Amino acid sequence: MNNRKKIQNAWGMYDWSNSTYNLVIGSAIFPAFYTAVTPERVRFFGADVHNTEAVAYVLSFSLFVVSVVVPLISGIADYYRMKRRFMQFFCYLGAASCCSLYWFDPNHLEISFISVTLASIGFWCSYALANSFLPQIATKEEQDAVSARAFSMGYIGSVTLLIMNLVAIKVFGMSARWSFVSVGIWWAGFAQITFYYVRETPSINATSGMRWDKGFHELKLVWSQMADNKKLKSYLLSFFVFSMGIQTIMQMAAYFGKEINLLPEQLIIAIVLIQFIAIPGAMVFSRVSRRIGNLPMLGVALLIWVGVCVFAYFVVKDANTFFAAAAIIGFIMGGTQSLARSTYSKFLPETEDTASFFSFYDVTEKIGLIIGLFSFGFLEGAFGTMRASILALVVFFIVGFVLLLRVPKERSADIKH
Repeated sequence: MNNRKKIQNAWGMYDWSNSTYNLVIGSAIFPAFYTAVTPERVRFFGADVHNTEAVAYVLSFSLFVVSVVVPLISGIADYYRMKRRFMQFFCYLGAASCCSLYWFDPNHLEISFISVTLASIGFWCSYALANSFLPQIATKEEQDAVSARAFSMGYIGSVTLLIMNLVAIKVFGMSARWSFVSVGIWWAGFAQITFYYVRETPSINATSGMRWDKGFHELKLVWSQMADNKKLKSYLLSFFVFSMGIQTIMQMAAYFGKEINLLPEQLIIAIVLIQFIAIPGAMVFSRVSRRIGNLPMLGVALLIWVGVCVFAYFVVKDANTFFAAAAIIGFIMGGTQSLARSTYSKFLPETEDTASFFSFYDVTEKIGLIIGLFSFGFLEGAFGTMRASILALVVFFIVGFVLLLRVPKERSADIKH
């Protein structure tokens, strides 16, 4: 294996390591644990709210923090060539916070949610910095495949740890709390492979002492470049809208399963199904996009997402229909996520300020998710059911599709391989 391939695989190992947070904490074991240990209605900062509504608000707050922090640290990381160092800090913050969920106490909900908040911040901030390495380690021709392979590694790694935890819980009687600790250890442990092989060139500015204003200066330079790139701006606007729907579905799918009375075992099966089917989804989208182009392929995906939301609203009422929806979600989730990231990477100008450019991508995604989660929680509170929230997600996908059509096409050949 040549050194370039080794670095690309090492970069993909960060998906392998941190995707366990998304699956075990975000989608599978923690949601089941949380709904089991908390009553349906909880007191949250003095207000009487639904327990899943409280989670939506907490995650929204954590993503607001991420949207503020990521641009600043990205500008500094580019100026001082500290992407890897900042990535390590947030990796360890997230991993330690996952371990601290062992002490989650429903009787002290606000304090316990600190761990949930910091784990989310650590995950998203470190992931934003990891994404920024893609243009550095792969050519434009390679980026679709490298991105898809990394997502596939993430799906495999997360399912592996999930199955290990389920066996330990069901067969050996392990407390579900230990699964949160296992995520922290897995995340920080396998991330060492990425940190060892993926590095950046030293900065000539490193000896001048760190100045936080350099982060803002770097962002101003990147923003001025983005202002002149109509294609990049148009794509980012479309991504902002359709990612509201995608990320909200990923975060809240498990809670919807609980609402239609799925057994914990059934919910786990559905989640594992999503992860496994996402692997061929990422690969198929990467290959088909070489023939028809990235933007048309993303357009097809958004139309499928609309169909999934309509199907969930009208049809999904039991385990079998939930499994059917999960299979479709898994396939398009893998394809959409990997292709959205590599498409943005291909639109970037020639630059070394990749962290700053990707900070706009990640902040766009997080602000979209804030709006999506808040809307989801608000509509659930207003109508007393998640179904109204699911149908509202259709609007995000339709608007995202229309905006995608407005991305300038005159040079689209440069993202079609």
